[in-house]
Amino acid sequence: MDRSGPRRADPEPDGPRPGGRRAAASPRLHDSIARSIGIRIAAEQLKPGDLLSGEIEAAEQLAVSRTAYREAVRILSAKGMVESRTKTGTRVSPRSRWHILDPEVIGWFLETKPSEAFVRDLFEVRQMVEPHAAALAAQNHTRQDLDAMGDALGTMARLRLGSEEGRAADRAFHHAILVATGNELIAGLSSSVVAAIWWTTVFKHRAQKHPRDPLPEHRAVFEAIRERDADGAREEMAGLVRYAFEDMQASLSGRSARLTRPPPR
Repeated sequence: MDRSGPRRADPEPDGPRPGGRRAAASPRLHDSIARSIGIRIAAEQLKPGDLLSGEIEAAEQLAVSRTAYREAVRILSAKGMVESRTKTGTRVSPRSRWHILDPEVIGWFLETKPSEAFVRDLFEVRQMVEPHAAALAAQNHTRQDLDAMGDALGTMARLRLGSEEGRAADRAFHHAILVATGNELIAGLSSSVVAAIWWTTVFKHRAQKHPRDPLPEHRAVFEAIRERDADGAREEMAGLVRYAFEDMQASLSGRSARLTRPPPR
């Protein structure tokens, strides 16, 4: 595979942020409406089969234009969350049709208290993808990949994950690993993976006063990749994801996560 072209260390210039928009821009009205409805659907306040308010009624209730509401419904429809039909109106779609791995949909699930089943499923996907990606990154990385990972780690160490900038660096670190695999299909999973990382980290810091610092695990992954130790990178990333899942479980239950982790077996 030709990897000589320009490559980015960050999935987007500003990346996914709470609400799914870039930090530098205010969310557009129809995006805000879609987000509000999407969160209600994700939280099961609106259930599959439920009928949304009609366009005129909803626009009046929300004090927005019919055009803005119509565009919000189009966004939700594109994500498989609602379906509009002539004469019967707009209804919440069956969950099987939702684009669950859409970065915004992941965010909507995690903006409220998500179910344990959803969190488990999310981390199972990460566990399937990221350890293997780390092993490939150990084999295929370039100097540019290592620089991107190292810069992200430095920012994480300096600003910590309690800050938005620190979380952005965490996202950039994981994105750089997926890019370093040299597999464009794996790299294409980045938007979903980093959205899951972003939102679970936000949730953890919202739920716990002093959440555990995962920087040591990130450094261990980086060192294994730098040493081109594919087996070690796979093992370290599997541990990182496993500990992150335990932290999330602690946040959901109101418990405190352990402040340190034993070395991997």
